[in-house]
Amino acid sequence: MNLNRKNIKKIRGLILFAAVVILGLMKFDLLCAAAVFVVNILKPFILGGMIAFVINIPMGFFETKVFGSGLAKKGKGSYLQKSRRGISMVLSFFAVILVVTLVVVTVIPQLFAAIRVLTNKIPVFWMDLIAQLEILFAENPELMGVLNSFESIEIDWQKIINTVLEFLQNGMGSMLNSTFTVASSIISSTVNFFIALVFSIYILVQKEKLGNQFKRLLKAYGTPKIYQGTLKVCRLLHQNFSHFITGQCTEAVILGLMFVVSMTIFRFDYAVMIGVLIAFTALIPIVGAFIGCFVGAFLMLVDDPVRALWFVILFIVLQQIEGNLIYPHVVGNSVGLPSIWVLAAVTVGGSLMGIFGMLIFIPLLSTVYMLLREDVNKRNGTLPEPQAAPPDVSPK
Repeated sequence: MNLNRKNIKKIRGLILFAAVVILGLMKFDLLCAAAVFVVNILKPFILGGMIAFVINIPMGFFETKVFGSGLAKKGKGSYLQKSRRGISMVLSFFAVILVVTLVVVTVIPQLFAAIRVLTNKIPVFWMDLIAQLEILFAENPELMGVLNSFESIEIDWQKIINTVLEFLQNGMGSMLNSTFTVASSIISSTVNFFIALVFSIYILVQKEKLGNQFKRLLKAYGTPKIYQGTLKVCRLLHQNFSHFITGQCTEAVILGLMFVVSMTIFRFDYAVMIGVLIAFTALIPIVGAFIGCFVGAFLMLVDDPVRALWFVILFIVLQQIEGNLIYPHVVGNSVGLPSIWVLAAVTVGGSLMGIFGMLIFIPLLSTVYMLLREDVNKRNGTLPEPQAAPPDVSPK
């Protein structure tokens, strides 16, 4: 009888789950709209949690490594012992702001200087281009015949003018609405950012208390199995995301130094600026460095197109080394994920969610990989995958 009641309870649960899934599929658009609405409301708090998570990495270093061991000997009553959380948080925010400021101070002035140089060189480049085209047309008379054929095409200038005027008349209202929308969006984003910043500070100050409250709620309303399993998954997610951020920053620094050193050796211009820019944009997995390549190639194109071509070749070589050797090993080892799955996570995440998907899919897939590997080993009753045995070198 007891067994029958258990079976009936399971059947009821399966029926309820199937009904919820069918209803969700039938009202999928409504569910998506509701999810977007909820995310927009919670956006400042989600952003605040992300800021807190990133700042917590250097803050933990300052708390444990810089202020931890030395202050522990002085006792818990010392002033520095009591205030090390606040000091570590301030130093962490200062470090992040310092890195961003360093990038801006290094890149922006050189970029404006390069643009000023380009404004002086573009007229000369344009005159040289016209001279080369004149020589080309003089040596190939058939090209002049093709151009002359376009002269027979009649253009209704009155119709074009009327279309432009109609667009301007109808577009003034749209332009004003767009201006108002952009201004509202900027104000809203600024307010959300400051709310997120304040929320992140609250999280960092009371992170132990918030973690304890979450554990108590989970233990009160969940079974022991759910409690242990949830804590295990949360620990893995925290570990993998922390290691991923650390590995991503390490990889970005390595790539930036590679470009600075190689461009200096081959005497390319703007070596430091392009290296810093590539290091900053390389925080976007695999594809971020292409932004620096575009900027560098554009700056060199007007001055010396051949030089720009060699720079693109250098970029392709370094990018292949970084993408296939350095990145999978540095980031893959930091999150415990094999190289092939790092590339798969970047590809799938970028296809589904763009840049944000690239950033989160690697630690997410790493967590799934660890849990699946542990479950497979448990079901098979085996230890983790054995390493390859060394070759037998004993004498025969």
